Amino acid sequence: MSTMNISLPDTLKSFVDEQVNQRGYGTSSEYVRELIRKDQDRLQLRGLLLAGVESNPAAVADGGYFEVLRGRVRKAAKPTAKPATKG
Repeated sequence: MSTMNISLPDTLKSFVDEQVNQRGYGTSSEYVRELIRKDQDRLQLRGLLLAGVESNPAAVADGGYFEVLRGRVRKAAKPTAKPATKG
């Protein structure tokens, strides 16, 4: 694991220390790593949303469209039959 040193004004350092204590992080590094992971997730989601906005619609999202989706979910949720065993 690499090391990175950062400088914070006293007010931000106090805030980080407070978050570490209140939210159960072991160290300030754990807290900062969690913030970075959340930012990565946010950026990935933003990219997916922008790609969706820029894409052409595949189908009209009307009642029929959602009924087809519900049917797929119902079919996928049905348990599969287990083969009979000799007893």
